[in-house]
Order: sequence, then structure tokens, then C-alpha cells
Amino acid sequence: MKCAICGKRIGTTFMNKILGTYVYKNGKKYAICSDCQRIMTIEEIMDRL
Repeated sequence: MKCAICGKRIGTTFMNKILGTYVYKNGKKYAICSDCQRIMTIEEIMDRL
């Protein structure tokens, strides 16, 4: 799975959960990596999607 903002590959745990988070916008689910979460606020993330 890739980050919707930076395009970097997001790792998964042994139970296939991503090492990041999902953000919903207009009914679609986007995966966001932990690096982008650390750098940006939620408003900046939503603007870039």
C-alpha cells in the first residue's frame, strides 16, 4: 500500500494492519504514512487529497 500524499510505501504488521492511518474524504478511504502525519496537520492533509 502507498501513501496518498507522498507515494511512499507503507509497511504492514503481521496482521496486515498498516503502519499509518486511514483518512476518509468524500466517502473514499486514503492511507496516510506516519511521516506525513508527523509533518502535517489534519487540515493540510485534507487539502492535499
